[in-house]
Amino acid sequence: MKLEETKRTLNQLVADLSQFSVVIHQTHWYMRGPEFLSLHPLMDEYMDEINDQLDVISERLITLGGEPYSTLQEFIDNTGIKDEKGSYSKPIPERLKNLVAGYKYLIGVYEKGIEVSEKEGDLGTQDIFISFKTDLEKKVWMLQATLNEAPGI
Repeated sequence: MKLEETKRTLNQLVADLSQFSVVIHQTHWYMRGPEFLSLHPLMDEYMDEINDQLDVISERLITLGGEPYSTLQEFIDNTGIKDEKGSYSKPIPERLKNLVAGYKYLIGVYEKGIEVSEKEGDLGTQDIFISFKTDLEKKVWMLQATLNEAPGI
């Protein structure tokens, strides 16, 4: 079982999901404003979902004979999600837009994974990619509705 492109995409997701969990956590910690009481606990749910995806993706990679990134340095060196220092000055809408951008980035990685896993004949991994992509598209819709914007996925 080679599946080299599929394994590379899975490992990309290991780095990206790890980094995005930190981005959500930062939103959780530095959030201030009138929506705080409702959005602060929601960020816990968002982190849980991303961490659940990370676990499934990592275990699938191991199942296929891959070696998931497992250090902070590997995550930093391989993620496509920007890192920035936390600050209390960023308003909630800006924080939510940052989450939308991260979710859209992940959707793109899942789309690539859907293509490469189909090309390599790995329908099990493709099913995982499709399911998670669909979940994230719903998050984009909900966040953009909160921002009074159209989904735009």
